Amino acid sequence: MRRQQPGREWPLPGAVGALCRALPPRSRPAPDTLRRARFDRPQASLDFWRLLYALLKQIHGGKWTEVDAIDNQIRFVKSALWYHGYDRPELYQLPSDGSAGSRELLLAFSWLLHRLSLLEQLLAQNRVKTGDETSVCTCEDDLPNSQKGTTEIAPEHGLEDRVDVRYLQWLNGRLRFQWRSLHAQHQELCKLLHKIHLFTSGSHMDQILGHFSVTETDLVRQPENYKQLLQLLESETMQLEAFLEWKQLEPVYWQWMETVLDNMAEEGNKCESQYTHTEKSGLPKVTSCCPWADSVTGKIDKLSRNLMTLQDQLHKLVTHRKAAWCEKVKTREEELQKEGFSASARKIQESVKLKLLDLTHLCAQKKNKMHGSCRLVFRSKHSASKMGFRRSVSKEPVSAVSATEVIRELQMREASLERELKQLREECRQRLDEIAEGLAGVICISP
Repeated sequence: MRRQQPGREWPLPGAVGALCRALPPRSRPAPDTLRRARFDRPQASLDFWRLLYALLKQIHGGKWTEVDAIDNQIRFVKSALWYHGYDRPELYQLPSDGSAGSRELLLAFSWLLHRLSLLEQLLAQNRVKTGDETSVCTCEDDLPNSQKGTTEIAPEHGLEDRVDVRYLQWLNGRLRFQWRSLHAQHQELCKLLHKIHLFTSGSHMDQILGHFSVTETDLVRQPENYKQLLQLLESETMQLEAFLEWKQLEPVYWQWMETVLDNMAEEGNKCESQYTHTEKSGLPKVTSCCPWADSVTGKIDKLSRNLMTLQDQLHKLVTHRKAAWCEKVKTREEELQKEGFSASARKIQESVKLKLLDLTHLCAQKKNKMHGSCRLVFRSKHSASKMGFRRSVSKEPVSAVSATEVIRELQMREASLERELKQLREECRQRLDEIAEGLAGVICISP
């Protein structure tokens, strides 16, 4: 009997099953959960809240704990989705007890799959690491697309109108302390890694590496732990196979989601038509039962005509004042050009000089840009304290970059940011001085 390929006869169950198997084991939902959410079943709401909570916790580097109350999980999911740019208001109006809204959660989950490449991020983050790796980034700092021009605050997490400055200072001091503690822990970790790489130098079969990693050293000391590592590798292999199957059946899933959106649109149109029909059927009864309806209608028409007249007068007034203001601004610009042209030109020259330095630096160092996870490789041929980086995703010999070069790159980037910060501070100080000159009886000490 010939065996059918998965997803050939029933592609949708195959796509949903592959999607569920490609998710991390601890947060893997049942395929039936997505089917029930398609029909907005309340039984699937809690499962979907927990699923999104577990996935977003892993994306943000937090620990997933089942003991968290459901309202805390829902609050975290709403905040994380708002942070990533999900602005559908129906989701943020869902109750905090998780009793409804499974279809809205299905839409949010699908949005994460498409917008954030959720599966790819989870696979990269939960990858079994047998070597000592570190995250290196020498690229320019760019804001995510969802954060450009966004100054709103997440729902249920708005700051109060007035915040004590001392509280902000305390938060700043606490952040600095935690940053120093993290830096000290990272330095201690680097010292321990250096000892392991130095003591195991020349013991590895791979001559490119030449030394053991922490995981390999632990296996040498405790060989019985290889069973656990083997199980993790087998689980990762099954997850990668499911991901490959999902990439083949992914168009089927998005076609299914289009039908979900169409059903939601049909339900919305049906509710609107029912409301309109009820409104129209009630009009004759109200008119027949209210003898003063005609007089009210006449008053409304009169008010509408008055409002139109006021609107025309307001438009003429605004146009006149706008023209006067533009003329005033134009006159002031001509005065400023005559008075402070040299000062403005000097500022522009300084700004252009800084930008040219940064541009020259960026063009010169473009070939050395690095981003992502790299494996730490100890090199003792040229220098006993030199640590190299090489791409952990490639098993072929590649040209490595030394830690000294990465540090020099980051130091140059730091100097560029310092120059920009100094320029912004000077502009703020000048602006404060201009404001202070216009305040009578007020002494302003510039920072």
